[in-house]
Amino acid sequence: MKSSIQETADRFGSWVSLRIRHQTVLWLLLGLVVLAGPVAAQLPGMMPERRTDPVATEAATPANPAQQTEAIPPTPSGLLRHWHTYMGPESPYRSLVLVILTLVVLLNLKAYVTRIMRRTLKENAFSTDNAAAFLKIWNTLWKFVIAILVIMAMTGSLRLLGLTAGFFGMMLGWSLQQPVTGIAAWLMIILKKPFRIGDRVVIAGITGDVTGISLTHVLLNQVGGSVSGEERSGRGILIPNAILFQHVIINYTLDQEFMLDEVPVRLTFDSDWELAKGIMVAAAQDVTAEIIKKTGQQPFIRAEFLDWGILVRLRYHTIPAKRQELSTYIIERLLRDFGKEYPRVRFATPSQSIRYRPEVGTNPIPDSQT
Repeated sequence: MKSSIQETADRFGSWVSLRIRHQTVLWLLLGLVVLAGPVAAQLPGMMPERRTDPVATEAATPANPAQQTEAIPPTPSGLLRHWHTYMGPESPYRSLVLVILTLVVLLNLKAYVTRIMRRTLKENAFSTDNAAAFLKIWNTLWKFVIAILVIMAMTGSLRLLGLTAGFFGMMLGWSLQQPVTGIAAWLMIILKKPFRIGDRVVIAGITGDVTGISLTHVLLNQVGGSVSGEERSGRGILIPNAILFQHVIINYTLDQEFMLDEVPVRLTFDSDWELAKGIMVAAAQDVTAEIIKKTGQQPFIRAEFLDWGILVRLRYHTIPAKRQELSTYIIERLLRDFGKEYPRVRFATPSQSIRYRPEVGTNPIPDSQT
């Protein structure tokens, strides 16, 4: 009991010290801004200079005192008076107020968005290292943006502040187009999850099993490439995240664990159709028995005519990573079972027969016409 109380007290003390440290940093920052505001206001070009022309002043001054009284604009009252006092074009507090408002808005926005981003990454990120690296980049970018906008706010011009923010965003997006696109693609992967680690995918025409996902690249264990078929070659391929928005992504197992595969068999026209169909379905059922238990879907047959036989397609569900292995087992079974039933079941091969038929009952050509 005593140890739990001590742990609670230690946690509370660390939390209080952390809050005090953050508040101290914030007040120091605000103090620097307060000191920098009046100094910046005195710099050349920061505050517009008021120049008066004596001739123009005398010409503009009415001779009649009544007209002079009517020319004086009414003094604003209420909130409008405070607005002109602190945010008016001639106010010496304009720069300071803009800096404080910019800091308050940006710091609160950063804290809110960072909290949401941290929670989202904790739930969806594939790796804690990737999440930590992204948050580090995120915080550095925010600090840079806040520093630029605060410096611009010292000028006291809302228009210049808006133009600077827009120009800064445009230049940042243009200069860091590929890295920003790559990080955006990484966010798309962890939020939408078009594929996960272990999935077999086709990206930019390259087939492979996903073995790693980082902020900048997707690591694939290539399927095929150096070998024919769909066996893992062991070659690692780095796919830049930036190209994921430009290419079609094919995922073998996006919604389910298994995929449909087939083994084509060509039979002669005189083969025993029912016997051949039974042998093929039985072979697929024996090889994919575990998959049938999970999916509840039995193998089935589809057929079509060829010029020299019947094309029979044996279709069944398989595991993408073992697709070629399971099809090989089925072909071995078919070769053995078809051999036992020969010649009732025979494989068809492309062939062509030519029959010579002599002409019967035709009149020979007279010698005089030859």
